[in-house]
Amino acid sequence: MSIAPTSSSSSVSPGPGRGRRRGGPFSRFPAPSVIPGFGISFGYTILYLSIIVLIPLGGLVLRASGIGLSGLWAVASDQRVAAALRLSFGTSFIAAIVGSVFGLLIAWVLTRYRFPGRRLIDAAVDLPFALPTAVAGIALSAIYAQNGLIGSLFAPYGIRIAYTPIGIFIALVFITIPFTVRTVQPLIAEIDRELEEASATLGARRGQTIWRVLLPPLIPAILTGFALAFARAVGEYGSVIFIAGNLPYVSEIAPLLIVIKLEEFDYTGATAIATIMLTISFSVLLIINLIQAWSRKRFGYV
Repeated sequence: MSIAPTSSSSSVSPGPGRGRRRGGPFSRFPAPSVIPGFGISFGYTILYLSIIVLIPLGGLVLRASGIGLSGLWAVASDQRVAAALRLSFGTSFIAAIVGSVFGLLIAWVLTRYRFPGRRLIDAAVDLPFALPTAVAGIALSAIYAQNGLIGSLFAPYGIRIAYTPIGIFIALVFITIPFTVRTVQPLIAEIDRELEEASATLGARRGQTIWRVLLPPLIPAILTGFALAFARAVGEYGSVIFIAGNLPYVSEIAPLLIVIKLEEFDYTGATAIATIMLTISFSVLLIINLIQAWSRKRFGYV
């Protein structure tokens, strides 16, 4: 009596939901896995984002919409508000660029070189995260004032740092450098040194090695650090007001103007300025994210 051989493909049939996705409108949701709890975690995520982010921002926009688009334009076109917005966004953008460049250099030195005090410097990078912003502002003001340690060196030449837009720029660079350092540092550690040696063996110069071998895998992380630094700088308040001088049309930042509006019980004006800042920030971050996505496709790194 002979037994016909059976095909291995028909011996095991996939169970329900195993190895395939659910059909219908929820076909993009992941199939059941060994680890349960997707429904609870997904619901918690939506609830958390709604309570902490979406509902407050929605209330802000709803309150500001009471004056209409013409009212928002009138607030944005006010000379004092426009000057504060230009100062906040312009200085934040430049500070984020400078912080990204120097953050990349600091991350490279801390990752690729071993020297005495390296761990101490690496810990000091996180100081702007842990230091209260008011303490940072007071310290920077004391150092860069005309009678301060650094400000006194520039005072004889008529250059003022504290209580000017230059002081705002320094304060923003101080708080933005750690973002690029911490986003780029892990990727630098993963770059194999053999890539540099292979590039040199093939006759590439140092500049070509940097631009064609080392920078492409770091560009997405650099853009991420830039976006985080820019977002933090735009909303920074505590470390800036002590070194800014807070002169209208000169060194008055937009967050301070919002606080002034609230102290004057002008809640509509405060929410209008906040909505304008939210719109500009969202637009800039959206553009940065699009550039970041393009760079990942262009250079082939994720």
